[in-house]
Amino acid sequence: MSSRTSPISRPVTIRRAVARDAKRLTRLVRGSGAYQGKYAAAVEGYRVGPDYIEAHRTFVAVGADAHEGRVLGFYSLVLVPPELDLLFVADEAQGRGIGRLLVEHMQSEARAAGLDRVKVVSHRPAEDFYHRVGAVRTGTALANPPAVPWDRPEFEFRLPPV
Repeated sequence: MSSRTSPISRPVTIRRAVARDAKRLTRLVRGSGAYQGKYAAAVEGYRVGPDYIEAHRTFVAVGADAHEGRVLGFYSLVLVPPELDLLFVADEAQGRGIGRLLVEHMQSEARAAGLDRVKVVSHRPAEDFYHRVGAVRTGTALANPPAVPWDRPEFEFRLPPV
């Protein structure tokens, strides 16, 4: 089984991001294989700064093995209006269930904050992922040139009470 399709085989911890994570999160966004070619402009110069981390519920998935502290992925939940603003998994960690783990954590955080739904404006290559983790397609976010010159699928996570 390849590493892209194997489940999480090493312990992963999800913790609240802190200001010192900013550079690592920025590198993860800018280095994402999903944002190469025609999509590169969307993350060129993008920065996840300490101020962003402080303002939003940002959580990181880190390896709890020999590479403890290595950021494998992260997400950011905005409460007003409710939106999953960012969700990235390191290219080398994809296919191991980390994205699903982050989505489950986000849903738990959203429920704890009293939310019953969370919007996601997806990157086109991530559309199948959001379907697989239970998001429902609700529409299309129209292009916003020059930053994003293409339409994007819009999803929603519906969060029934536990």
